[in-house]
Amino acid sequence: MIQLVLTLIIYLILVIPVGRYLYHIAAEKRTFADPLFDRVDGAIYKLSGIEPHKGMNWKQYAMALIGTNAVMTAIGYILLRIQSIPLFNPNSIEGMEPTLAFNTIISFMTNTNLQHYSGESGLSYLSQMLVIIFMMFVSAASGYSACMAFIRGLAGKTKDNVGNFFADLVRITTRVLLPFSLIGGLLLVWQGVPQNFSKNVVVQTMEGTFQVLAMGPVAALEIIKHLGTNGGGFFGGNSATPMENPTILSNLIELYSMMLLPGACVITFGKMLSDGRLRYQESNSPGNAPVRREGITARIFGKEGRSIFLGMGILFLAGLSLCFRAEQQGNPVLAELGLNQSEGNMEGKEVRFGIAQSALFTTVTTSFTTGTVNNMHDTLTPLGGMVPMLHMMLNCVFGGKGVGLMNMILYAILAVFICGLMVGRTPEYLGKKIEGREMKLTALAIMIHPLLILAFSALAVATAAGQAGITNPGFHGLSQVLYEYASSAANNGSGFEGLADNTYFWNITTGIVMFLGRYLPIVIQLAIAGSLMKKNYVNESTGTLSTGSVGFAVILVFVVYIFAALTFFPALVLGPIAEHLTLLG
Repeated sequence: MIQLVLTLIIYLILVIPVGRYLYHIAAEKRTFADPLFDRVDGAIYKLSGIEPHKGMNWKQYAMALIGTNAVMTAIGYILLRIQSIPLFNPNSIEGMEPTLAFNTIISFMTNTNLQHYSGESGLSYLSQMLVIIFMMFVSAASGYSACMAFIRGLAGKTKDNVGNFFADLVRITTRVLLPFSLIGGLLLVWQGVPQNFSKNVVVQTMEGTFQVLAMGPVAALEIIKHLGTNGGGFFGGNSATPMENPTILSNLIELYSMMLLPGACVITFGKMLSDGRLRYQESNSPGNAPVRREGITARIFGKEGRSIFLGMGILFLAGLSLCFRAEQQGNPVLAELGLNQSEGNMEGKEVRFGIAQSALFTTVTTSFTTGTVNNMHDTLTPLGGMVPMLHMMLNCVFGGKGVGLMNMILYAILAVFICGLMVGRTPEYLGKKIEGREMKLTALAIMIHPLLILAFSALAVATAAGQAGITNPGFHGLSQVLYEYASSAANNGSGFEGLADNTYFWNITTGIVMFLGRYLPIVIQLAIAGSLMKKNYVNESTGTLSTGSVGFAVILVFVVYIFAALTFFPALVLGPIAEHLTLLG
């Protein structure tokens, strides 16, 4: 417990300055690094023909995002198919099979990083760099850019300008992802993570056997996969492999890399909205009437950001507590057999991390939708495994690359709509009236996620091709299927790796789910922002629901859990909950 508490306290200390920095990037305010980055960005703009100050409406922004991603997807697919060429390929890796290449390129372009292959044996160094690492930067920057545009729309600074996608993509990459990756990558190399282009090394172990140690640009991939909430791994064993995650310090570096930017997005959201509301209040104050200033937490997170951060934090802590408790209790069947369970469930976990850091990593990687793992999720206890599955189904517990914040805002709009119905008042959020168009779009965006998970899970268990991938029949087999599609729809990428998923059926269906789960919500969310930004502010009254309060954060948590219960509870009962009850029986 002390480990968990101290780790989270340090996170809160780190996320505040990072949030302020990201806010300055999103709001195009001055930063200490501008003298350097202005020159770098200017050169990129000139070379690419980008007009950074040319604004876009939400439709233009969405089309630019999708079009740019589509071109990169096509190029990446070709590179995966021809990776057998003798260029940065010292281990003679062959080209990818068509459906696996389709799944892989969709996975990495959508920031999912679901891997139906083992990185050390499935990709050449050329593919690792030009496809995987490159896509990790672009997909993360695309998600953060969409979030920045979404926040600008909600802040309502203009009526039709959410920013310039290409300028946002460049600024997020050069001023955030690249410098943070450079620092984090050097720290990982310091801890022993390889960074080279050498051929795999064969070594003789102390037992006298021989073992192949995979080499390559591991540290470069490791840091951006966490920082960009990408997931995946250079090795099949992911961050449970000592070559990717050798020490407890490297584990903390990777842990904080996952958590920093999603949390910082919430602070950015709060501060940008506070700026907009403050300008509105000052312009509408009679005479020289003073404008009420906010408390310290509101100044740090922004009033609206504070309630969103608190709501996300409650969901995260509830999941972490359940996962940690379940793994600490261990398997009741083994205890019944008289086997020692005093240390809890250590199956599938690395002894250098133990249960506490494994449970924390598991909850973080699926709450912040990263998908990297430092233990095997398939070996978690039923309730321990239900937590990461549920958090991917919610897809709003901080989330990754700004998309988690956008999803939580949808629940906030739903919450104010429900509260408005209860008191017979037109709902308002962020000083704007929530009317029919916004509610229809919100409902559609919220429904897409469970529809993808449940519909494709039903398809898998109803067809021979889907059933062929289930290696553990019964309740756990259904959990494997649910986890795979929840991971794909949430653009997470982790998996219950007992599933035999490198087949035509699983490659194609998860590829479709990843694509739809990424781009449909983003387009709808930008449409919501575009609709709200055209509306005028309405003055607060005694009947206005305060959406920046602790009470609203609690309401938000209840709305999220109620929605989850209505949509996913029957499936969870047939999977992890039934498995848990079977063990108890």
